[in-house]
Amino acid sequence: MAITEVERRRGQLAALSIAAVVIIVGVPLWWRTTETYRAWLPVSQIKDLAKLQLHLSADVEVVFARGTVTPEQQKKVPLTQTQDEEHAVDEDTTLRYRYETKYRTATIMEEDALKKPTAAEADLSLHVLSESPCGSLVVYVIPESSSLLPEDVNVYIGQRRTALVRISAQMRVGKTLEQLLAHLEPRIKQVLQVMSFSHTDITVALSDRVRFRPGNKESIADSMRAFKSSPGYEITFSLLNPDPKSHQLHWDIEGAVQTYIQPLLTKLSPLANFSIDSQTLYYTMLGVTPRFDSSLEAYTLNADSLAHVINPVEARLGSNAASSNPVLNFLLYVPDIRHSPLYIHDHRKQEVPSNAFHSPRWGGIMVYNVNGFYGSETEFPVHVNINMAKVMGVFLAQLRLLLGVQSLSPPPGFLVAPCGSTGLADWELDRLMWSRSVENIATATTTITSLAQLLDQIGNIVINDNIAQQVSSAVTSLQLAMAELEVGNLGFALQYSKEAILASEKAFFDPSLLHLLYFPDDQKFAIYIPLFLPMCVPILLSMLKIVSEARQRRREKQAKKE
Repeated sequence: MAITEVERRRGQLAALSIAAVVIIVGVPLWWRTTETYRAWLPVSQIKDLAKLQLHLSADVEVVFARGTVTPEQQKKVPLTQTQDEEHAVDEDTTLRYRYETKYRTATIMEEDALKKPTAAEADLSLHVLSESPCGSLVVYVIPESSSLLPEDVNVYIGQRRTALVRISAQMRVGKTLEQLLAHLEPRIKQVLQVMSFSHTDITVALSDRVRFRPGNKESIADSMRAFKSSPGYEITFSLLNPDPKSHQLHWDIEGAVQTYIQPLLTKLSPLANFSIDSQTLYYTMLGVTPRFDSSLEAYTLNADSLAHVINPVEARLGSNAASSNPVLNFLLYVPDIRHSPLYIHDHRKQEVPSNAFHSPRWGGIMVYNVNGFYGSETEFPVHVNINMAKVMGVFLAQLRLLLGVQSLSPPPGFLVAPCGSTGLADWELDRLMWSRSVENIATATTTITSLAQLLDQIGNIVINDNIAQQVSSAVTSLQLAMAELEVGNLGFALQYSKEAILASEKAFFDPSLLHLLYFPDDQKFAIYIPLFLPMCVPILLSMLKIVSEARQRRREKQAKKE
């Protein structure tokens, strides 16, 4: 009996030891080694970004030329005024605009520049005197007697960040400075909306975050036409020669790109990186058969058939599989001799002057007729030197539209100077930078908040340190971009917004997020039950037996006492 009692006690101690080891060591070890690693994320800061409050600040300097203010009015200058506006786009997005306007009189050198014979020369001279920083404007108020502007023009928008505003002589006589500024304010605001940003442009830039509302149809159309903001773009120029037996085509695409396209891309370098390539495709036909118009003695493509032209041609263009950047395609099509000349007609059955069309977020196609080289004694193939100035003029206009440079209709009385050899005015670049900065911020905030919601809802997704670093970097860059916008530093705001969108997308599309995404709880039970059940059943039975024997002894002791 004594030996049996000792063995029973030994068995109980062994069972209790095993149970203690399993509970104290085994379970924590198993829990630690099988838990999903989730690095720390700035959740509170991400929640703050979900309620987006954007502050945009624009600096305007208004300079009064001689003859625009009276001596009494001049005594109160220089002067600074600040105007604030607030717009609630939706329940989660608020826009605040601050316009800081500084008034002063012109210097002697500026007065000399304003005496130039033309407004374009004055604009260049004023730019040489002082270059305005990115995102700011300088408005020169000139008297009615000035010969810089034609009679029917009250505002001149130059190629830089300078505008000329004519003021009537009646406004300076018998008026206080406050009355003069109140008269100028609507005109200055019009200049701001043309050269800087408007509420409609900023709202359209928030399209990734908010829905469009009925508004300016032109701005919405421009937004739908242009490519989305990207850190890089690839531009491909293709020459399509469907009839190489009849045409031997020569195009100086390298020289044309350097002359016409590269100046624009250099100016757009703060926005994105660009790569350019070219190719010549033979025996490439359009996907639509042109119709012969006997009245014109030519073949025509109507507007309804243009949509069917791109897909068959696109299959021959090829693509760069190593790059994820959007591709802008520009095609120069020379019709074969059987369908020449070929003209494009619009919806009103009118011939398109450029003989070209563009497809939103894809590119453009131009038809280049060479029937003028044909003659009664022509020998084939005909050697054709393509007029690259004519071709690049069309492609440059299409490139501006596809990159988001809006085609503005200035208010009555406004005269906008041509953009010059670079293909882009300084204020047009600023306007695009405002939109791109806001668009990048909207896209990055949407991406980060969506990622945070996904990780919160699915607890078994691994969050490694690299993803946490990218998320933290995106949040920090977003905060810096919004802070720079608030103080009007447009260049820094754009740079930080680009860093934010790169970091947010890198974190969102990280492959490691998918490792445990499809590993539900029922599969965990199916894996662990066959492993732990054979081990746990003996331990549980032993523990139950020990508890049962302890209760039995307790009852026996109570019975003896009674």
